[in-house]
Amino acid sequence: MANAHKTASASSILLEARSLTKDYGSFRAVHGVNFDIPDNCFVTILGPSGCGKTTILRMIGGFESVTDGSLVLQGEPLMGVMPYERPINTVFQNYALFPHLRVGENVAFGLNLRKLPKDDVERRVDRALETVKMQSLTRRYPSQLSGGQQQRVALARAFVNEPKLLLLDEPLGALDLKMRRHMQVELKDLQQRLRMSFLYVTHDQEEAFALSDIIIVMNGGHIEQIGSPEEIYHSPSNAYVADFIGGANLIQGSIVSRDDATGQATIETSIGTVEAQCSDAVCMGQDACLCIRAEDTQPIGEPEPNTLAFKAIVTHVVFQGSVKLVETEVAGQKIVARLNHDIPASVGEAITLAVPHHRIRVVHGTPPEGGSAL
Repeated sequence: MANAHKTASASSILLEARSLTKDYGSFRAVHGVNFDIPDNCFVTILGPSGCGKTTILRMIGGFESVTDGSLVLQGEPLMGVMPYERPINTVFQNYALFPHLRVGENVAFGLNLRKLPKDDVERRVDRALETVKMQSLTRRYPSQLSGGQQQRVALARAFVNEPKLLLLDEPLGALDLKMRRHMQVELKDLQQRLRMSFLYVTHDQEEAFALSDIIIVMNGGHIEQIGSPEEIYHSPSNAYVADFIGGANLIQGSIVSRDDATGQATIETSIGTVEAQCSDAVCMGQDACLCIRAEDTQPIGEPEPNTLAFKAIVTHVVFQGSVKLVETEVAGQKIVARLNHDIPASVGEAITLAVPHHRIRVVHGTPPEGGSAL
């Protein structure tokens, strides 16, 4: 499993996590992870429920103790610093607004606790509400707001205190799909306008791709890969990442050879022997898979140069509007292709599929159960 941190110059790093570990009794929720959060960056921790992502967020916020390792914010250790003393604010999934306070009073709450001058509080609250386009609703109570409006108020209350880091724990989870997508655009725009670092937690890969400069993929308390959305998608480090990010077709095979100079490996599989770029963890004698994305798998008439071609039988077709997912079987292996809606494909039909060699990747590990099927 990859446990590397994103490299950055020391001056650009806001938060450093080193060997960060969390135990609950005999259960280890987070296994000594390392990562950096740069200045003015949108970082997302992505993974399934129970992977440790929220635990990491809570340790950074000071709501959970650290069993081992360190957290350093701009050169200052966070261990022993109480949550309210940290220049860090959190936006929770349920927004945690005070129902008895109006919008303006909710946003002003933290500023009033710090006993700032009244004029300064009013000026900062007005500016924060204007930033999230809520200045006209300052007199309303949370119960009079929609979910999206409540989310904006929670954001304004969090950043009005001018924290160095804003933590967001699945804040869009309670919204419907249309509102979530709208708020994704607003969140990214807000982060760029504030020039503040956001650390976001989600299990939704589409959300992570839409928002993030850097994604940290987690599984079982470990970091599997850190990289940009493009790196995570096109160059997954192992079979877990390839399957979790976009549900790639994974065909198990045996490594015949590996060339360290070119970064390529030759793998023997049920659909053929293929040479392709490989992840760093691929080596002789260990489990490996051929990784093929559904959108790169297209029907052809005759095999073409520099492609992997194979004959397949269509087993399922799922219409999705502009595209359709076509599940096929070849040599006992299920392979899904994402085709334009107007490309004919019907159950029982024999088709020849091809994937360009430069779109194929060899990754370390084994396919998860149920992978590659619709």
